[in-house]
Amino acid sequence: MPFSKLAQVIFHLVGWFLFFSLIIAFTHHSPGGENVIHEIFSLPYVVFYITYVCIFYANATILMPRFYFRKEHLLYFIFLVALLIGVYFLSPFDHLIRHYNPPGPPRGNEMRPTGKVGPRFDIISLLLFVMIWSLSSAISIVKEWRYTLQRVVLAEAEKARAELAFLKAQINPHFLFNTLNNIYSLAVTRNNDTPSAIMKLSNIMRYLTDDATHDYVPLQSEVECISDYIELQRLRLNQKTEINFSVNGHLDEKQISPLILITFVENVFKYGVSNHEPSPLIIKISAEERTITLLCQNKLFNTVRKVEREYPNKHLLNITTDNGVYTVLLTLQL
Repeated sequence: MPFSKLAQVIFHLVGWFLFFSLIIAFTHHSPGGENVIHEIFSLPYVVFYITYVCIFYANATILMPRFYFRKEHLLYFIFLVALLIGVYFLSPFDHLIRHYNPPGPPRGNEMRPTGKVGPRFDIISLLLFVMIWSLSSAISIVKEWRYTLQRVVLAEAEKARAELAFLKAQINPHFLFNTLNNIYSLAVTRNNDTPSAIMKLSNIMRYLTDDATHDYVPLQSEVECISDYIELQRLRLNQKTEINFSVNGHLDEKQISPLILITFVENVFKYGVSNHEPSPLIIKISAEERTITLLCQNKLFNTVRKVEREYPNKHLLNITTDNGVYTVLLTLQL
């Protein structure tokens, strides 16, 4: 049994024990109730137990979920009145007291009232009904509120995961079409780089469809994807674009959220390449013990917000535009 379920069972058992202990203590001090400890399993006690336990759980497990929470308040009120009338006629507390204090002639100097003694005990039965019913309703409302809150949290989490999965599944269609066209050109000219280009594209597609669906991937896999991406970009670039790509540090045993780094690298090629003027591109990755640093430099860069969602309060993003050169310095804390 899960710990939360076990805790609920213990809570209910303790609650009922305290409730029935008060009733036993009351009857024990009433006239004729001196031997109540030996008779707590007698018929009046059993009827009393069953009555209020059934009222509590009937309301908590049937009436509240099936009628009250479904806005069928009229039916709920009808059942409430019916049970209230039933308790009035059953008078479980009245019968419990009368079991130890039956009407009849007094013994010795004991003074007993004559006739039926009952209205106040009927009132107590009804008061106990109201108390049990109110407690059951309150617990059900709190439980339903917690479930509603959990559903909202789960819905938000599912929405965030769906958005992240969508982002992870994205690939720039222009990059894919251009790469396929370039590979086609290589194949037509029987270029020896054709098999290598096909393999690099296959590696990227496998990374995007398989590895990138996980929450974290090895840093080495992310860097390999970036390297293949850069090499494929070279196929479409002319001599005006010079790419300075380097990786420093130890990549082993480090994990990173997928597509974080390659998102910035993609923007370097998307916004920093010109066919009419020199377009130097600098991409440097440095892996230290507790940080990963990405440096990107190009003449134009458009920031994205994904890193803020994946590494809230655990990243440093610095963008400068000195001398017409856009520099992006991203540092992630592991």
